[in-house]
Amino acid sequence: MRKKIIAGNWKMNMTPTEAVNLVNTLKPLVNNEDVDVVFCVPAIDIIPAMEAAKGTNIHIGAENMYFEESGAYTGEISPKMLEDAGVKYVVIGHSERREYFAETDETVNKKVLKALEHGITPIICCGESLTQREQGITIDWIRQQIKIAFLNVTADQAKTTVIAYEPIWAIGTGKTATTEQAEEVCAAIRACIGEIYDEATADAIRIQYGGSVNAGNAAELFAQPDIDGGLVGGASLKPDFGKIVCYNK
Repeated sequence: MRKKIIAGNWKMNMTPTEAVNLVNTLKPLVNNEDVDVVFCVPAIDIIPAMEAAKGTNIHIGAENMYFEESGAYTGEISPKMLEDAGVKYVVIGHSERREYFAETDETVNKKVLKALEHGITPIICCGESLTQREQGITIDWIRQQIKIAFLNVTADQAKTTVIAYEPIWAIGTGKTATTEQAEEVCAAIRACIGEIYDEATADAIRIQYGGSVNAGNAAELFAQPDIDGGLVGGASLKPDFGKIVCYNK
């Protein structure tokens, strides 16, 4: 059985002081040994959030990183910096990074390879726009994103990664893919991994659903055979995140 992984993506929210307060608020609410709990926070919040989360079941992750070790890349965070800080997870290829900061499937692949090199688990995002869904190319689009993201990634490495399926039209809109729609795409992602590697790798990889996950729909979504948790945006900044993490209580 794959252990569920529920990650909060804070996006560009929370000052360092606010981050510590939020971690302290959520600590007792997200205590669920059945779930890996990750808070992916802005770079400036990583160290204080890590300190606040010490001794708890909360892992602190980053929202992005660059694919070079060091150099003249003003404003970027290197994998070496994240590794030294104790970061275990990093979100790669979120749709907002792709839309606003020109991330491509190729740069996502470079970042995935570099994160794995440093022992950091990439949470690899994929998803389609509303137009792409209406055109009926959702599965084709997602398969392309997955195949490029995993280029030159070994089967053993792939087993340790996390994939987050987020329909772009359901991020922060209040719209949610139906449980059937979410499961259909997550199952297709697992099948694609099986084609790239083998059934054992496909069975091992954890696939999250993201896109307006909340306390009301979490249990139904996470009960699906191919959905192994969630990547949660706005709802991860509120005490209700505890109800999402403890969906099985």
